[in-house]
Amino acid sequence: MAIREPGGTALGERLRDVLLDPASDPTARAELFLLEAARAHLVDRVILPALEAGRTVIADRFADSSVVYQGVARGLGIPMVEQLNRLACAGVEPDRTLVLDLPVEVGLERARSRSTTTAATRRFEDEDDAFHRAVANGYRDLATRHPRRVRLVDARGPAEEVHVRVLAALAGLVP
Repeated sequence: MAIREPGGTALGERLRDVLLDPASDPTARAELFLLEAARAHLVDRVILPALEAGRTVIADRFADSSVVYQGVARGLGIPMVEQLNRLACAGVEPDRTLVLDLPVEVGLERARSRSTTTAATRRFEDEDDAFHRAVANGYRDLATRHPRRVRLVDARGPAEEVHVRVLAALAGLVP
């Protein structure tokens, strides 16, 4: 089962709209609380029932994203974000986190050119270069701090090559 975060439930999608809209302009703490609310709802309504049914869940973002975006790049601190993640996730932790690693400029160019990135949804893409460098460094640090679970995947090159690297990073986990 594939899910996205924030999102994945009716409530999560509404919160996603607020979070991505540049007009919302939430403070760092408000942004974190909105994300944790969406995450808690997704865990309770979708992830836990799927895991209890023996299904594999693949998420486009999860708690590690808040550690990096809000804890590191927004400066709220990793310990506070990890504490809120534990509460929101009710004991759910990914078996593997993949970080698609790219030079900041390339990643931003890709993100800004996606068909789903519009004036109404590009709040994160519009952040300054320092923010995006902090995010990239935060993910690299996360991989260093959690080497058994977090893997950096070189995302340069054609999609087919990146796909092969992703599958290699998931070896033994995904049927």
